[in-house]
Amino acid sequence: MRKLMNAFFVAGLLFTANIANAQQKLAHLNSAMIIEAMPEFKTGQTTLEALTKTKQTEIEKMIAEYQTKMSAAEAKQKTMSEANKEVIGKELQSAGVELQDLEKRINDAKAKAQQELEQKNTEVFNPIRIKADAAIKAISKEKGYAYVFDTANSAMVYFDGGEDITALVKTKLGISATAPSAAAPKK
Repeated sequence: MRKLMNAFFVAGLLFTANIANAQQKLAHLNSAMIIEAMPEFKTGQTTLEALTKTKQTEIEKMIAEYQTKMSAAEAKQKTMSEANKEVIGKELQSAGVELQDLEKRINDAKAKAQQELEQKNTEVFNPIRIKADAAIKAISKEKGYAYVFDTANSAMVYFDGGEDITALVKTKLGISATAPSAAAPKK
């Protein structure tokens, strides 16, 4: 009899847990579509592209200088003869040191540019992500969702059910629900 009562008790707990789970609301959204539709994203992207172009131009200028000096050194080497071997040799040695220094400066400039771009990317896009996350959380709380899945960042390849709250979050951020965005995930 005691085993039978324990079995009914466990069955009752499982039944209650299933009812509680059935009442939790699920939703999904595409955070990439939301973030890409934000005006701040477009501004940030323009800023980052301008910085990239500036850094790329600086490095290309240094590379052009390197190539010019290398060509000059190669031309100087062709003029070397027994009579001027010592003088040209010293000039080539000096040019070699100069080229090594310039090559090091180019590599340092590339590394520094990459670091600056990563820092600027973080500086520009983190506040945008934080703002989008705050809107997502606000909509989720307003609508009473227990779970919200992000179809842009997950390995979810199929979903059936739940409510797509992407448009609600865009509205919360003041973005037109018809703003251009990436393709919706396929079911």
